[in-house]
Amino acid sequence: MTVRKTLIAAALAAMTLTSAACNTVRGAGQDLESVANDVDQAT
Repeated sequence: MTVRKTLIAAALAAMTLTSAACNTVRGAGQDLESVANDVDQAT
């Protein structure tokens, strides 16, 4: 029973970290796109 709870906790932690990493990469992509748009408008 303890092993099962440990595996469930590890799986939840992995999903949480994966979700956070995905949001971070998406945010970085949006930042780069914003900068590119600003450069296009300035030229």
